[in-house]
Amino acid sequence: IPSVSSIVPESCLLIVVGLLVGGLIKGVGEKPPILKSEIFFLFLLPPIILDAGYFLPLRQFTENLGTILIFAVVGTLWNAFFLGGLMYAVCQIGGTGLNHIGLLANLLFGSIISAVDPVAVLAVFEEIHINELLHILVFGESLLNDAVTVVLYHLFEEFATFEQVTIIDIILGFLSFFVVSLGGVFVGVIYGVIAAFTSRFTSHIRVIEPLFVFLYSYMAYLSAELFHLSGIMALIASGVVMRPYVEANISHKSHTTIKYFLKMWSSVSETLIFIFLGVSTVAGHHYWNWTFVLSTLLFCLIARVLGVLGLTWFINKFRIVKLTPKDQFIIAYGGLRGAIAFSLCYLLDYEHFNMRDMFLTAIITVIFFTVFVQGMTIRPLVDLLAVKKKQESKRSINEEIHTQFLDHLLTGIEDICGHYGHHHWKDKLNRFNKKYVKKCLIAGERSKEPQLIAFYHKMEMKQAIEMVESGGIAKIPSAVSTVSMQNIQPKILPVERALPALSKDKEEEIRKILRNNLQKTRQRLRSYNRHTLVADPYEEAWNQMLLRRQKVRQMEQKMNNYLTVPAHKVDSPTMSRARIGSDPLAYEPKADSENLPIITIDPASPQSPESVDLANEELKGSSHVSSSPEEDEEGLVMRPKEPSSPGTDDVFTPGTSDSPSNQRMLRCLSDPGPRPEPEPEEGEPFIPKGQ
Repeated sequence: IPSVSSIVPESCLLIVVGLLVGGLIKGVGEKPPILKSEIFFLFLLPPIILDAGYFLPLRQFTENLGTILIFAVVGTLWNAFFLGGLMYAVCQIGGTGLNHIGLLANLLFGSIISAVDPVAVLAVFEEIHINELLHILVFGESLLNDAVTVVLYHLFEEFATFEQVTIIDIILGFLSFFVVSLGGVFVGVIYGVIAAFTSRFTSHIRVIEPLFVFLYSYMAYLSAELFHLSGIMALIASGVVMRPYVEANISHKSHTTIKYFLKMWSSVSETLIFIFLGVSTVAGHHYWNWTFVLSTLLFCLIARVLGVLGLTWFINKFRIVKLTPKDQFIIAYGGLRGAIAFSLCYLLDYEHFNMRDMFLTAIITVIFFTVFVQGMTIRPLVDLLAVKKKQESKRSINEEIHTQFLDHLLTGIEDICGHYGHHHWKDKLNRFNKKYVKKCLIAGERSKEPQLIAFYHKMEMKQAIEMVESGGIAKIPSAVSTVSMQNIQPKILPVERALPALSKDKEEEIRKILRNNLQKTRQRLRSYNRHTLVADPYEEAWNQMLLRRQKVRQMEQKMNNYLTVPAHKVDSPTMSRARIGSDPLAYEPKADSENLPIITIDPASPQSPESVDLANEELKGSSHVSSSPEEDEEGLVMRPKEPSSPGTDDVFTPGTSDSPSNQRMLRCLSDPGPRPEPEPEEGEPFIPKGQ
């Protein structure tokens, strides 16, 4: 029924089915089965966690690891102690039925109910297709808070048996958190390395390759649980560590088997968990207390909202991509509770916790409220708030190259700045992985294969499978995968060169991949390098010429401020003869007073005062006398400047402006003479500077 499934999440429908089945069994007169904690923790939970850890989006997870850890550790501790303290206050005030519940029992209850459940989060968030950031924040928190939940649960369970709790016990409990979390990760890493090393020698028995992945992962979970370490952390660590090396060693058929078997196994476990939750609700013993149940529900919501708001305010001080109010609302609203809390509560001993039935009733109420109310309303709220959805896009060679390039670039920037951020340590880890780890854990030539070629082979194989599934081609050309062929018949390595450490075939293959997948760029006519440029012998001469032109233009701009020439004082005949005798070129006999000066202008911009070429001013000669009296009365006549011939320099080529009369005119204009003192207005320029 598509209309129902689009509104109600699958987990809600499965719980309803469980309630119906439990009611039917009880109506017949039989006793319905109850979800036992041993079955849940040993058989139903590991497949879901292994599927999540093996296919974990590692890049988003590592980039947001700090935020996830703060939400998982600090947020869970805040929820547990805030909820436990308030519930203890409610029990003291609430009446006769709650007075006997002590502080430790309330803190234990708070630690059980405070953790976000990964099964419930996966069931709801995968259906609403939220963006990668919010999904990894909520889901990562639900995975990593297992260590805090396990520590607090066992701690308060042990403290309940003590007659007196000392400060040393509290300090040891605090240290046990690091032992539980880091110990679980350590166990998972060891089993992941063993699984990767084992897969190196399975080239002749491809059938049992998937078995090693499941076997070593399950052994990691059991080993961690055996020592009261975090089994969920061990499963995630083993899946993350083994995946890149196992996929390089195993055949494609084994990879497909692992992928679909894990998906099917986790889906079956999830279905059984929610159905058994419904059946156990009908079959279990319940003790309903309105005050306790409603207070638990209310304080759970308040603690979650306050914790997310406070931690996000602190986290945003250090994040580059800030968490918006919409993101904070989805994170707070997505804190769903599930079967882990129910199973942990079911494990409690009646001898020390005689109020277990009331705890179970309150926990089931909180689970139903979060799964039904929050799970059903989160999709319309995401649409209403216009929260960014997940964009399904296939990775391309272009994206892979630019991602690697930006990683190298950011690593280099961190090295230059002297700031060792996560890019620096990521680069160190990648170098160590390529230099040592890959050679030990990956068989054959694949251990030395460049990352680009490995990614291209993987993408090609994926496209071929999609074409076969869609019926695009009849079959894959070769039934045996290229990976298995390389492992069965290892090639003889060619002699390696010093720089770069790639064979000719690999270089040619990389060039072919780039030619086929990158954008076709325009072919340039000339290729050059800044280190091999030939020096231009005329470059110095051109620079000198440009400097001289600049000086001449500056002089012209200065002369534009002195367009009015002061009247020439009439000298006595004796002074005139003396001046002409000392400098005959500068003091030639004046031309006819009827002639007027001509100012040549640049026709490109005749409106600009800077375009007037005073260097080419000359007095009108007899050949330029106007033919009409109206033209004589016009004053200065504007003539367009004749363009110079191509290839000539208008500064250094001698022309009409170099005649003695023009030089005299230039000298006269550049030195207008002393300013008259009585009338300061006359000494001011006709065109003031700056206008």
